[in-house]
Amino acid sequence: MATASLPPATTPRPPAHDRAFFGHPKGLGFLAGAEMWERFSFYSMQSLLMLYMTKYLLLDGNSSKVAGLDTYRSVLEQIFGPMTSLALAAQTFGLYSGFILVTPLIGAWLGDRVWGRTRTVTIGALLMSAGHLTMAMEQAFLLALLLLIFGGGLFISNLAAQIGGLYAFDDTRRTRAFGIYLMAVNVGIFAAPLISGTLGERVGWHWGFGAAGIGMLIGLGTYLAGRRHLPQDVIVKGSKPVPLTKRQWQSVGGLILLYLPKLFFFAAIQQAYGIMIVWADSAVDRKISGFEIPVTWILVVDGILTIVGVLLANRIWAQMAARGREPHDIRKIGIANVIAAASFLLIAGFSVMPQVPVYGWLLFYLVLDLSFGWNDPPARALIARFAPCSVNGMMFALYSLSGSLGFFLLGWLGRFYEPLGPTKYFLLTATLPLTGALLLIVFARPLERLLARGDADRADLDLGSKLSV
Repeated sequence: MATASLPPATTPRPPAHDRAFFGHPKGLGFLAGAEMWERFSFYSMQSLLMLYMTKYLLLDGNSSKVAGLDTYRSVLEQIFGPMTSLALAAQTFGLYSGFILVTPLIGAWLGDRVWGRTRTVTIGALLMSAGHLTMAMEQAFLLALLLLIFGGGLFISNLAAQIGGLYAFDDTRRTRAFGIYLMAVNVGIFAAPLISGTLGERVGWHWGFGAAGIGMLIGLGTYLAGRRHLPQDVIVKGSKPVPLTKRQWQSVGGLILLYLPKLFFFAAIQQAYGIMIVWADSAVDRKISGFEIPVTWILVVDGILTIVGVLLANRIWAQMAARGREPHDIRKIGIANVIAAASFLLIAGFSVMPQVPVYGWLLFYLVLDLSFGWNDPPARALIARFAPCSVNGMMFALYSLSGSLGFFLLGWLGRFYEPLGPTKYFLLTATLPLTGALLLIVFARPLERLLARGDADRADLDLGSKLSV
C-alpha cells in the first residue's frame, strides 16, 4: 500500500487497453465480485430481519432476553411516540438500513486520509462478518446491528469509489460499467434469500445470519486477490487537499441536488423488502402444486429480474445511442422514478383481493426491478464523471447518505401501515417516487448545466496528470 501526500487526482490508472472483463478493466470484475458478497450480506438481513423480529425476537418471552431493548424502545418512543411491535420492527429495519448508509461518510474519510482503501475495506468486512455471527445470540442483537452498521460503512464507500479510477473521465463505458457492476452484485441479491432466507425460515434464524457472515469473508478474499488490478491505494495526509474551483463546487452542488429524488425513490422501493415481506407472509397465496413457497424466495426472483432489468436498460440505451437519442443520465433517473411508482400502484390494486395470487406479487417485482437499471447505474456514473477527484469518495458516501435518509423515512412511515391498511399504504408509497420524478422533470436542464460547469476544470486536471506521467 502506497502512502503519499499527493491528491487522488494524480493516482495512476490501469492501462487504457485493459478490456479483460467483458470489454472492461479486469479490476471491475474483482470489485464487482467483492460487492456481490456484500450485497449477499445486506440482503440476507433484508430478507430475514423483519420476519425475525416480528415472528420471534419481539414476541413475549424472547424480547426480555435482548440486552438494552427496553431502553432502546423507550428512546424511540420518546422521539416518535408509542409503537406496536410491528411499528418497532419497521423503525428498527429503517434505522439499521439507514445507518449502514450513513457510516460510509466515516469510511470514506478513513479510506482517503487515514488507513487507505485496502485496509479500510478489510476492517469493514471483518466487522460485518462478526456482526452476522453475533446475531446468533439474541442477547447481543443490538450489538450485532452496530457491528454491521460500522462495518458496512467502512466497506461500501471505499469499494465503489475505486471504479472511477479504472476509466478516464470522458470514457463512455463508465455508465455501462456500473450496469455490469449492478448485474454482478445482483447475483448476491439472488443468492441471499435462497441460502440465508431458506436457512433462516426453515432451519433456524441463526443459520441464516451465520451464512451471511461466511459470505463476507469470501468477499474479502475476492477483493484482496484482485488488489493488484485496482488503482493505486494512496493515503492523502501531510498536506491539505487540493481546493476545488468555483466551477467544481457548482458540479458538487448539482450532484447533491440529485440526491433528493433518490431519497424518495429509496423510501419507496425498500418497502418491498420490509413491510411488504410481512404483508405477503399472510396476504399472498404462495402455494404451487401443494408446496408453499417460503416468503423470502421472492427475493430470489427479485435478483434475477433486476439483472434482466439492467440488461434491458443497457440494450435500450445502446439502440437509442445508435440513433443519437440516448437520454441524459438525469432523465434516466426520472424514468426510474415513474416506473417505481407504477409498481406500487399495481400492488395497491392487487391488495384489495382477499388472497393475492402469487403471479400478482411477481408482476409487482417485475415492474419494480425494471426501475433499478434506470436509476442506480446512471446515478453512480454521474458521480464518477462529475465529482472532482479529490472528493470522489466523499461524494459516493453522500450518495449513500441520501439512501440512508430514504430508509429513515421508510422506518417512520411504517407506523401508518396498520391504521391505513395495505391498499392505502401502498398508494401512499407510490407518491414518493412520483415526487422525485416531478423534481427531475422540472429541473433536468438546469441540473445538466450545473454539472457540466466542472467539466473543463476536470479535463485540465486529467490532461495535466497525463503530461506529468
